[in-house]
Amino acid sequence: MDSSDGLGQLRQRRAEALAMGGEEKVARHHARGKLDARTRIDRLCDDGTFREIGSISGSARYGEDGALLSLSPANFIFGRARIDGRDVVVTADDFTVRGGAADASIREKVVQAEKMAWSLRLPLVRLIDGTGGSVRTVEAMGRTYVPANPAWDSVIRNLETVPVVALVLGSVAGIASARAVSAHLTVMTRSTSHMFIAGPPVVKRIGIDTDKDRLGGPSVHEKAGAADLVVEDEEAAFAAARTFLSYLPSSVGEGLPRGAGARVAADETLRDIVPADRRRTYRMRDVLTRTMDPGSVFEMAPKFGRATITAFARIDGFPVAVLASDPNIYGGGWSADTCDKVARFLDLAETFRLPVVHFVDIPGFMIGPEAEAAGTIRRGARAIAAVYRATVPVMSVLVRKCFGVAGAAHMNPEGFRHRVAWPSGDWGSIPLEGGIEAAYRAELDAAPDRDAKMAEITDRLEALRSPFRTAEAFGVEEIIDPAETRAHLVDFIHLAQRRNLRDAPAVRYRP
Repeated sequence: MDSSDGLGQLRQRRAEALAMGGEEKVARHHARGKLDARTRIDRLCDDGTFREIGSISGSARYGEDGALLSLSPANFIFGRARIDGRDVVVTADDFTVRGGAADASIREKVVQAEKMAWSLRLPLVRLIDGTGGSVRTVEAMGRTYVPANPAWDSVIRNLETVPVVALVLGSVAGIASARAVSAHLTVMTRSTSHMFIAGPPVVKRIGIDTDKDRLGGPSVHEKAGAADLVVEDEEAAFAAARTFLSYLPSSVGEGLPRGAGARVAADETLRDIVPADRRRTYRMRDVLTRTMDPGSVFEMAPKFGRATITAFARIDGFPVAVLASDPNIYGGGWSADTCDKVARFLDLAETFRLPVVHFVDIPGFMIGPEAEAAGTIRRGARAIAAVYRATVPVMSVLVRKCFGVAGAAHMNPEGFRHRVAWPSGDWGSIPLEGGIEAAYRAELDAAPDRDAKMAEITDRLEALRSPFRTAEAFGVEEIIDPAETRAHLVDFIHLAQRRNLRDAPAVRYRP
């Protein structure tokens, strides 16, 4: 074979691989409102930077003379590219070839993609649009097989080493769903994506007749926490991936990527944002937008565990992980879902060494029969463990309530307490409103006028409730003018950089 013949074969094979599942299947794919795998890679990555690995792998048919008749390309594409100038590993399922079925792919390509990210310490972006196993594979192989998840040790290891993003861009099931949620950021599109352990036809076999949207649509998973973000379309998903990666290093052990510093003037409107009436709420997201760098707040899981906001942001250009209570949801009380959300987010901050800022308005754990049935205290204890085991610098801003065991998880008080409070601070073991009846029951029962006695006790205790009395005893380190919050945050973030990479993460990240 001379070199010209070899180049001819290479051109033929490349052309067939680039055709994916063929013109008809690609057209059907586009008709569903979906981009094909190769277009997705182009839209996500910097122009002309994708360098494919295994570009001509697939199933070939040969004639009797040994000449290539056709090549059906592998339905898993991967390679190196750049996103905003940073090297990354990108993988994409090609739905036009066997529906992207995992057991119809070439297993070693999946293995090498995961190993490439870990070995070269590169962020990994998965463009997921495939199913799990297919019974057609059994017939093709002429046998069944004991299941194994390809490269799953590398999947887990990558979570502890490099940023991993999964974009769910179609209806995915089985191992594809597991790959989707084994990421630091899982994004679904409202227009085209679904995610299942098993899809409607399989579920129907156990007597449940449902459709894709009710079983595994994006609204299901954003409330359940399996999806961190739900966006309108694929372009928005690509933008979310780029934004998320901008806050993180390419690998553990590397410095955080600093953006341009921002000068933010003291905002005097913060002085009035918390109502004097403790029964009234306010918008914590307004506090974040007025204290973080302009336009830098990137919220995760907004529909899950809603009593706590989790977000990335920047302070003077430095990335920071933000926890913030939302008093409009259960008064900021921690539900079981909120506890899971807090623990996972802190594990993420710990893995990549992001300093944490916590805006606190926590009345405690949720109480009542539903909270007990959800195992709130068990999941709450896990969240507290995440707080106490974190080695990244943490600063707490006590905005208002801080009560009970959950309130005590606003930071680890056993170390240096980088903590400030607003004059609206209100704290203790339990709120006075709920505790007087229990603590003074005998005195109230014996009083000739129970209401008058209640008012007397309440007035007596209210006089002791002032946060300034706590500050006098150094029970809180500093009470500040809310308008000064930004200045304190800037001081903190600069100090935090001194030790950002000195300590290895104390925990291993889990999805």
